[in-house]
Amino acid sequence: MRRPWQAALFGALLAAAIVTGVAYVAIGVLIWRHGEAVLAHAPQRPADAALVLGSRAFLDGKPHPCLTGRVDTAIALAQAGLVKQFVFSGGVDAEDGRTEAFVMQQHAQAAGFAGPMVLESASTSTRLNLSLSRPLLLAAGVRSVVIVSEPYHLWRIERLVRMSGFDQSFDVQYAGAATSCWRALGPLSKGALREPAAIVNNAFRGLLF
Repeated sequence: MRRPWQAALFGALLAAAIVTGVAYVAIGVLIWRHGEAVLAHAPQRPADAALVLGSRAFLDGKPHPCLTGRVDTAIALAQAGLVKQFVFSGGVDAEDGRTEAFVMQQHAQAAGFAGPMVLESASTSTRLNLSLSRPLLLAAGVRSVVIVSEPYHLWRIERLVRMSGFDQSFDVQYAGAATSCWRALGPLSKGALREPAAIVNNAFRGLLF
């Protein structure tokens, strides 16, 4: 039979696991619903540039569809006359050693986009995507921007934008990229499953609120 302290410890651990699981699911539902709302309300105002945030660059020897789908969304914005240039933000991917910004540029060129493209190739986080892209955007004369990423990512991006003062430098809109990863896996995609943990991490560091 368990000793009283063992039973108490087990109960505390079980309760903590339940609370953590409930919180994780709640955050997942929140960002999922927010992503769907952004998808339902595409940008309406023309902007100077689309800022496309990176993710894993390659999968099975080919450009990752989660990444190229973000670029495709930016191209659709350009075709609709809403943006004229792209800024691709993403550094070296630790999982495959490729530079996300370069992969995005190559995909845009292969898709026929011939407009100006600026590459930010040093960032390794969403926070750095914003902070390292800011001077490049300003140098390019950009004053309004559409930030493009997958829908699950946008709830955190919006708060990082506000907390960092990024929206004091630019008029910011958001575009959800309904990539093949989003359509096929939704909340079960790798990025979406990792996002609640990223939100908690950023919140504890005082980056979101």
